[in-house]
This record gives sequence, structure tokens and C-alpha cells, in this order.
Amino acid sequence: MVESVIQAAVGLGVIISLVFTELLGASAGGIVVPGYIALYLDKPLQILGTLVISLLTWGIIRLIGQFTLLFGKRRMVLSILIGFILGWASRLLVFNDLTVHDLQMQSIGYIVPGLIANWFERQGFVKTVTVMTIAAVVVRLVLMVVFRGEV
Repeated sequence: MVESVIQAAVGLGVIISLVFTELLGASAGGIVVPGYIALYLDKPLQILGTLVISLLTWGIIRLIGQFTLLFGKRRMVLSILIGFILGWASRLLVFNDLTVHDLQMQSIGYIVPGLIANWFERQGFVKTVTVMTIAAVVVRLVLMVVFRGEV
């Protein structure tokens, strides 16, 4: 059951992300991000941790961009790499050791923060977070209907 929920969430997230991109002209933080965020809507601290890692990644990307030509594939790969490293660090070093262990304020996945950071750079923080939140809620609602609340 869990595996089918994850597959459905990612698949629905891709579809809804594409629909939002076409209808609104705004991305939900990456094509797979709404599905993963939808799975964690019941864990707001983990979503907050993901946004913190994404913001840190975005800041580092902007800082590096002042000294190098950083656009397109370079920016995307660097965003994912920095997001991966910071997400890994959030699991091993920072949030688990320095905060109450029950809080679990760590990033969702390893690639999600980098994808979100890349879209922060492309379309801005507010627009990305707004569309991502709406898309994730829509995905979660559809999952709740399809799986009869067992999400």
C-alpha cells in the first residue's frame, strides 16, 4: 500500500505540476516536488526543514553566481548538488544532533531542496512556494479520495 501511495503521489504531482505550468505559467518547484511535498503535509517541520535547506541553497547559488557565469544546466546541477549536500548534512549533523530528536526538522529527499532552490532563482520565492503549496494540497486531496483517507 505504501509503495502504491508513493507512486501515485509522484505521478499525480507530475501531472498537476504540468497542468499548473501550462495554465498558470508558474512552476511548483520542479516536476516531482508537489508529489513529495504532498506526502509530508502531515509533517510541517520536515517541510520547513526542506524550505530552510532550499533557501540556504538558493543563497549559496546567488553568492556563487556573483563570481561565475551560472545559468541553465550549470545552475541546475549546482543547485541539486548543494541541496543534496545540505540535505545530507541536515540528516547527519545539524538538525538531528542540535535539536530535539523528535522534531525531525530535516529535508524531504535529497534532490527536492535543490529543485526548489533552482525555481526560487528562476521565478522567485513567493511565487514558487505559493504554487508548490497549492499543487501539493491538490495532490494530497486526490490521494485521500483515491485511497479513502489511507494516506
